[in-house]
Amino acid sequence: MFRPLAFTKTSAMVLASLLSITLVPVLMTIFIRGRRLKPESANPISRMFTWLYEPILRTALRFKWIALFLNFAVVPLTIPLLFAIGSEFMPPLYEGSMLYMPTSPPGMSITEATRLLQVQDKLLRTVPEVEQVFGTVGRGTTSTDNTPMGMVNTIVTLKPRDQWRAGMTFEQLQTDMDASLQFPGFPNVWTQPIRNRLDMLLTGIKTPVGIKIFGADLNVIQGLGQQVERILQQVPGTRSVYAERVSQGYFTDIRIDRQAIARHGLTIEDVQDVIQSALGGENVTQTVEGRERYPVNVRYSRAFRESVPALQRMLVKTPMGATIPLGQLAEITMTTGPAMVRDEDAQLAGYVYVDTVTTDIGGYVDAAKAAIARDLQLPTGYTLQWTGQYEFQVRARERLKVLIPLVFFIIFMLLYMTFHSASEATIVMLSVVYAMTGGVILQWLLGYNFSVAVWVGYIALYGVAVQTGVVMVVYLHEALDGRLRRGGEITAQDVWDATVDGSILRLRPKLMTVTVVMASLVPIMWSTGVGSDVMKPIAAPIIGGMITSTSHVLIITPVIFY
Repeated sequence: MFRPLAFTKTSAMVLASLLSITLVPVLMTIFIRGRRLKPESANPISRMFTWLYEPILRTALRFKWIALFLNFAVVPLTIPLLFAIGSEFMPPLYEGSMLYMPTSPPGMSITEATRLLQVQDKLLRTVPEVEQVFGTVGRGTTSTDNTPMGMVNTIVTLKPRDQWRAGMTFEQLQTDMDASLQFPGFPNVWTQPIRNRLDMLLTGIKTPVGIKIFGADLNVIQGLGQQVERILQQVPGTRSVYAERVSQGYFTDIRIDRQAIARHGLTIEDVQDVIQSALGGENVTQTVEGRERYPVNVRYSRAFRESVPALQRMLVKTPMGATIPLGQLAEITMTTGPAMVRDEDAQLAGYVYVDTVTTDIGGYVDAAKAAIARDLQLPTGYTLQWTGQYEFQVRARERLKVLIPLVFFIIFMLLYMTFHSASEATIVMLSVVYAMTGGVILQWLLGYNFSVAVWVGYIALYGVAVQTGVVMVVYLHEALDGRLRRGGEITAQDVWDATVDGSILRLRPKLMTVTVVMASLVPIMWSTGVGSDVMKPIAAPIIGGMITSTSHVLIITPVIFY
């Protein structure tokens, strides 16, 4: 979802750059000329901000070491916040609906599963914020559906936010629903439809965190999964955890007695035909309704096939016209075996689904890994793989480890090519550091975790911070070069005056930049529509960073230059 967003921002920046170096100079020559131009001092708003800014700047220059110390102290003070903020792949996107996906252990009958589904739907419809509930249970009639037979898929469509109870939040609503749907053997999983489909398509895991257990024996895999399940139930932040019972499926075995059927003149095919038609059903005809065709399937009613004794009483007709109970012709037993055989990378696999109450997925997985490493001893040849949204987070983190230093390096090289001075490039780069401190502080105050969305905001912030820092240094240089062109010896007072004059001249464009950025991003922080959950973490670092970056560029950059 961020590729279109990134493409739009990139194309907009490219177009703005082209217009600024082609169209804008032409328009300036047309409209900005003649005697109508007024000096900046003639603007009352500029005079007011200059009146406020100049004494602060002169005080900072006079007590430069104190100003630098107070400024540099901000960085170590924000470092603890970096470790206090959690991490996730993407902020949860409110889709206007919820997906309830519990899974029962193998062996539950269709009748019981249907009854539980009806009870669950009835309870969900009693919630005032719920508009519609639609649930399904079982597996689709397609070979591409790998859903276990006991998995429930219930889509809960919610009413618009303005119709919710006062003070009700999405998290509180989910907690209340979870508390009302506590059925033994049905561990609850809460997610959202679009996000769940993407997660299952990419990783096969329906929960934010999942564990894949690989090995050679399904019984061992199931045992390890149950141990992991017990361990993770004790980890803070776990809402529910369910390990697949990969070898606990229930099957009806019918072993035909060849000697018994021979005594009655029957063949194996005769008995199998009866079993197939009585249990599985047989298409006897087809109805035609307009252009539609529907098969008519006939089989025993449920009462005559729902238990082993009922199957034993099924009648098989002999060539002589007699009917023999199936129990006299075959041995009918209930056995256990693999409910579903998964295999990945040429290894058998079992899944453990973990639903959490926290959005700090990275912190939760770290705690869960420590608990499993302490309490679980893996046999030789068996491995664990953490997956789900956490897998996306790990991939994004590895890419950001390369991307963020690359961004800093490119910015520094561009600055060095501009100023031909490593020291001045470093001065401008400091604005990026202080921009990040403000972003971290506001992010911590608002409770946003580090995510791809947040880092998109930081990268955008770096560009704006560097731009304002470059313009400040350019203005300071121009003010100093103007005094150098007058000739004579340059004194410390000349450097002081040039620093003050250049900084004041830079005040208006800096305030205009900050005002435009704030005016465009602050409304996002009050938005509540679809997509705001993703846009707010992008805007928060930029807003916080612009505040600290502005104070740094307007006060500390002139001090360092001086």
